[in-house]
Amino acid sequence: QMQLVESGGGLVQPGGSLRLSCAASGVTLDYHNIGWFRQAPGKEREGVSCISSAISESNNTYYADSVKGRFTISRDSAKDTVYLQMNGLKPEDTAVYYCAVDSRSSNWGCGPWQYDYWGQGTQVTVSS
Repeated sequence: QMQLVESGGGLVQPGGSLRLSCAASGVTLDYHNIGWFRQAPGKEREGVSCISSAISESNNTYYADSVKGRFTISRDSAKDTVYLQMNGLKPEDTAVYYCAVDSRSSNWGCGPWQYDYWGQGTQVTVSS
């Protein structure tokens, strides 16, 4: 059974950094598109950043406009872990962050509907 576990969230001051990690059991993350999503209170879940399968030829990454230049998604194939490095954090980045797997090898994209396995989420709070 596939399980995803996020870690690395917490409370940080504006301008600070956090690195989120997504580890899995029951699935090899390298074989799938992986996404980071977030959901703030009262708002819809949105795609923050996604990365295409490590075995695909496309090597795609996606960043929401609101995080471009501040966040970086990456893989560590040896650890089968996906990271989201978040720098220059802003109060509006406050949300629960989820990693998700597209296990069906859908067409490339970063819409939540394209991802079918989700972690439990990790809280990121940016506040002074």
